[in-house]
Amino acid sequence: MKREGIILIISAPSGAGKTTLCRSLMERFPSMKESVSYTTRPPRNGELHGIDYFFVSREEFQRMVDCDAFAEWAEVHGNLYGTALATIDEARKNGVDLVLDIDCQGARRLKEQIERCVYIFVLPPSMAELRRRLETRSSDDQAVIDLRIERAAGEIREARWYDYIIINDNFDTAFEELSSIVVAQSRRTFRMLGQVAKLFDI
Repeated sequence: MKREGIILIISAPSGAGKTTLCRSLMERFPSMKESVSYTTRPPRNGELHGIDYFFVSREEFQRMVDCDAFAEWAEVHGNLYGTALATIDEARKNGVDLVLDIDCQGARRLKEQIERCVYIFVLPPSMAELRRRLETRSSDDQAVIDLRIERAAGEIREARWYDYIIINDNFDTAFEELSSIVVAQSRRTFRMLGQVAKLFDI
């Protein structure tokens, strides 16, 4: 009996610290992998096909949409992005723990299609702190920051249907909470039965 992989779906408003938490999670759990999405945008300098994204033509992407190959997909700034059902299925069957960094809309689509994923929402401690973090990054002008704040208010309302909520006030605390969820999920009975059978020959 092969152990079933954990599928973690992590969402958060921009500036909540989700990306840093995910990277740290994969450093702590080296066997954990980040889901590689498909996209129609061209690769940027240093990006590799199959590592950063699966870079495909718009025609190929549409063919996959027509074949219901995606668990979720969306158009962002004129480019298409999607998570293939096969990516999730293969990880689960092969015992690979997978992290998907997905927005609320994509997460909801996944929840409607796939069972036993683990949904985690990362929150900032306050809207004022979220604005401070976005302004500190100095990567966006004020109009873009205002738009992100406005969008965050709607995204936070979606947190109610996630399995877990983590408030990223202190990074170390938030990271330990996220790690504890992974450990707890790895000890779920249906994931442990194979090991029990080997240990006790049952």
